[in-house]
Amino acid sequence: MRLGINLGYWGAGMDGDNLAVAKEADKLGYDVCWAAEAYGSDAPTVLAWVAAQTERIDVGSAILQIPARQPAMTAMTAATLDSLSGGRFRLGLGVSGPQVSEGWYGVKFDKPLARTREYVEIVRKAMTRERLSYEGEHWTLPLPGGPGKPIKLTVHPEREHIPLYIAAIGPKNLEQTGEIADGALLIFPAAEHIEATAISHIRAGREKAGLTMDGFDVCPTLPISLGADADVPALADMFRPYTALYVGGMGSRKQNFYNQLAQRMGYEKEAAEIQDKYLSGDKAGAGAAVPQQLIDSTTLLGSVERIADRMQAYAASGVTTLTLAPAGFTLDERLASLRAGTEALERAGLA
Repeated sequence: MRLGINLGYWGAGMDGDNLAVAKEADKLGYDVCWAAEAYGSDAPTVLAWVAAQTERIDVGSAILQIPARQPAMTAMTAATLDSLSGGRFRLGLGVSGPQVSEGWYGVKFDKPLARTREYVEIVRKAMTRERLSYEGEHWTLPLPGGPGKPIKLTVHPEREHIPLYIAAIGPKNLEQTGEIADGALLIFPAAEHIEATAISHIRAGREKAGLTMDGFDVCPTLPISLGADADVPALADMFRPYTALYVGGMGSRKQNFYNQLAQRMGYEKEAAEIQDKYLSGDKAGAGAAVPQQLIDSTTLLGSVERIADRMQAYAASGVTTLTLAPAGFTLDERLASLRAGTEALERAGLA
């Protein structure tokens, strides 16, 4: 099992620390460094900045938002980043959510599966550097009846096949991801639930495409915080606002994919309470309503030995790249969590 890191969003007050974390991960032999975007910092700029100051670690978008860019633009960005980084770029895509898609980008959040499939097909075709033409429900290239003509990418990417990941949560999206992508970016993954909530659906998609799980990268993200095992409840409390935000407030009452995931993990009553409190403005109450077990099972907390045991469980469940989000109030604490990740992987016999 490989290790990655996720820097999250740039501009959150830890930018200098994030670069130090990325450099340390590069030295420690981490496999990939992911950066995110929502409606603040964009991922490609951050990844270019990180790639320019690292040597070996891959850089990946987790995610580039599909409603933010035309697919041909995404192909241009991927080709450019892969060329500048010397073949170290990984393209992660996602549809975002209805509030961001419609409120920020002005793009209707409808038929996300069909849009994702067409988007991936266009990106892959553009990357081959053949003349681009496409006829679909959501994109037609060139536009009919106008001056446009099929053109091809002028940049020669480092690799024609750049690894393509999709951020997926729901069963249908996970199945399609297994069918059309090279990897899946997962969030809130509990080792004891990940087969039922994610991998079984990915496997079904692979089988549908006549493929096996060989070579497919199952890549969940987990916050990690180092401490004594006796302090795990206190460490878990650090992540109450984070969990409450996603389960309670990320999306509308009817369209919150993270809330639905928590329900599939057996937290139906708790997920409803978290959402009710969060959407009513009681964020503290929403955080208090998050079960400690939900936090503990979707993070890596405690001693190196405890983290190593958890890593073994993830590897046994089928995870191939474990992405860590090192937590801490200081840079030293975050770097300690980062180093604990590599030590735990070695102790688990997975390095």
